[in-house]
Amino acid sequence: MKRWGDLSQDAADHLAAGSVLDHAEMAVVVTDRFSNLLYWNPFAEKLFGRPGRAPSRDASVLSLGIMEKDHPQAIELAKHVLKGGVWEGTFDVKRGDGTIVYVRAQAVPLRHTSGAVTGIVITAREALRSNEREKDRFGLLERIGERLAGSLYVEETLKRVAEMLVPQFADHCFIELMEGDRLVRRVSQHVQGWSPPSGTWKPVGAEIRYPSGHYADTALRRQETILVEDFATSSFPAPSEGGARLCGEVGMTSAIVAPLLVRGETLGLMYLGLSNLTDRRSPHYDAFDRDFVGAIATRVAVAIDNALLFEEERHTAESFQKYLLPRALPQLDGLQIAVRYYPAAPLASHGQGIQTQVGGDWYDVIPLSAGRVGIVIGDVEGRGAKAAAIMGQLRAALRAFAQDDKSPADILARLDEWTRIIATPEKDDNGADVSIPPIVTCQYLVYDAWSRQLSFANAGHAPPLLLVDGQCLEMDIEEVGQPLGVRAKGLHADLVYKEETRTLPPGAALLLYTDGLIDRRPGRDGRMPSDAETLGVLCEKLAKMSEADVERIADAATVAVPGEIDDDMAILVVRSADGDLDVEERTFPAQPIMVGEARRMASEAFAGWNVPEERAELACLLVSEVVTNVVLHASTATVPRRELSVEGPPLPFEESWDIPGMEEEAVGDKEFTLRLRRGGESVWVEVFDQDLRLPRIRSAGENDEGGRGLYLVDQLARRWGSRPTKEGKAVWFEIPTRGR
Repeated sequence: MKRWGDLSQDAADHLAAGSVLDHAEMAVVVTDRFSNLLYWNPFAEKLFGRPGRAPSRDASVLSLGIMEKDHPQAIELAKHVLKGGVWEGTFDVKRGDGTIVYVRAQAVPLRHTSGAVTGIVITAREALRSNEREKDRFGLLERIGERLAGSLYVEETLKRVAEMLVPQFADHCFIELMEGDRLVRRVSQHVQGWSPPSGTWKPVGAEIRYPSGHYADTALRRQETILVEDFATSSFPAPSEGGARLCGEVGMTSAIVAPLLVRGETLGLMYLGLSNLTDRRSPHYDAFDRDFVGAIATRVAVAIDNALLFEEERHTAESFQKYLLPRALPQLDGLQIAVRYYPAAPLASHGQGIQTQVGGDWYDVIPLSAGRVGIVIGDVEGRGAKAAAIMGQLRAALRAFAQDDKSPADILARLDEWTRIIATPEKDDNGADVSIPPIVTCQYLVYDAWSRQLSFANAGHAPPLLLVDGQCLEMDIEEVGQPLGVRAKGLHADLVYKEETRTLPPGAALLLYTDGLIDRRPGRDGRMPSDAETLGVLCEKLAKMSEADVERIADAATVAVPGEIDDDMAILVVRSADGDLDVEERTFPAQPIMVGEARRMASEAFAGWNVPEERAELACLLVSEVVTNVVLHASTATVPRRELSVEGPPLPFEESWDIPGMEEEAVGDKEFTLRLRRGGESVWVEVFDQDLRLPRIRSAGENDEGGRGLYLVDQLARRWGSRPTKEGKAVWFEIPTRGR
């Protein structure tokens, strides 16, 4: 017998370093100090799914298919080993054919004869496919837990589970969830390039009924993981004849079925199977695999339960958004409108756990008197159903306040008070009210398409963007008030919210938005762009779209800023008409004889606008009623107070003392203005006078000669109302020119 080490020439050749590396069932990869690939053996090609590809000099270790989420771990490996340390861990690797495997790797320094570290030697193998399964088990379970922890949707969670298990641990994976009393298949994942023929295994979405005595039925009833080690030695009733036939064709060898249990409730089943479709070292599961799958099922069940709870909360918040935001936008003359709303992607951060990212952003378009329109954009601080509920209350309140036709500053002042009313009641230890109102940014605008006048007030909201003549600029706002709900006590709202007025150029577009449009999450480099940077990118791209229609502008705005949005986002785009709208206006003395003149003016205007005769006559009748009401009340209006300056000692005051001609002059100076406007489907009539008293409908007695004018207006007009003006008031009504 030869001594140990005394080998034949053939044996010596076989044990040469190159031959050992070529035949070893262990991946060996060598890199330089800069992680550039220098060598890999044939088994590494097979493990990483890159057969026949020799490593190029400039290729890095990341080109082996290590998934992006593990790149930081690979970088840490290099740093640690180059300092002389030894590293061990698990990577997710995506092979060239798209399959994902878990690779257990060890890395040691490659040293020069001088002792300097010149590179890295990495040995790797597929996890759970070696004699160290017990050691690998805990590492892989940790990796599975990490992947499932970032999953917030049921479908995404199920997809991740299937990708982790096929083909790494199974040839076939089915996941079925309970929907009421039904078991419904949600995942059907198989080895690459194979799918079950129609009429065999049930597809995704089908109800699954396992017969009594089937191992899956046993797993459900007993709520325990069931192992079928070898189908050749076992017999079970089949769910269907076609399914049983397919099992024989693919050569099903072994299966494990684990119930998905959480909080004492069965969510469904996870089924893993091995077949002859792949060439594995062992085509059968064993008791170790059963325990391991049971542990995986526990984590999967928790992840699915979390996803279900999250989707339920998200659905609730999105329902608030869906039903509290406007269902449809009104058709308005001289104004094109487009809106968008997007909730942010879910996020498990911000120090508040997983959040729905549905929040309190809202927009609204409110028809006002005589074709004018109220436009609002707002953002309630916070996220979730509570923010959406607050948003709904504020939107309803603002719509109600807007009907008074007050100035935008007055509307925001009233809304500011309302935010304090809806604050959640809280008391301190002494019983004092410490309720904290929600913080809301808001901007309210009133646009008159006939005069192109835009009046607005701002409560801490970002200025709108003005798109005109190929430019995109922030609209200049002189007074940006405080957000709603933060005004200090004792500070009157008139000092906080100021009204401003601009004239919108013909064809100009305004883009109103919430901060979600420019807020972005950190990029891959960990850097978070500033609002100024993202706003600059947004304006640069929108400037090229300044002449596009509002729908295209809205679409372009949503994708203009790269990166994932960090907050929900509301966008409202409006564009003024290129041409002027029809309007007639004339001022008359407040005298009875002018009623006929006003009616004649209206008749001529309606005829020139081709208003249908029946509608024109109805409008002229109501013009007479409103103008008559104005003239009658003008004669009984209180005489304006005049100031009389007299030199010398004060004169004694007498109640009968009067100034000759003063009353006649005051009454004779009174006048009213009749304004007529034509829209696409209506005409509007407005009558302005100096009387501050707003009209109201009153019930006329049987023998009363008057008191029925406003009743006729209320019955015959589509809408009517009155609003205060700086000089007095305006009474208006709308008559449709097409239908009632």
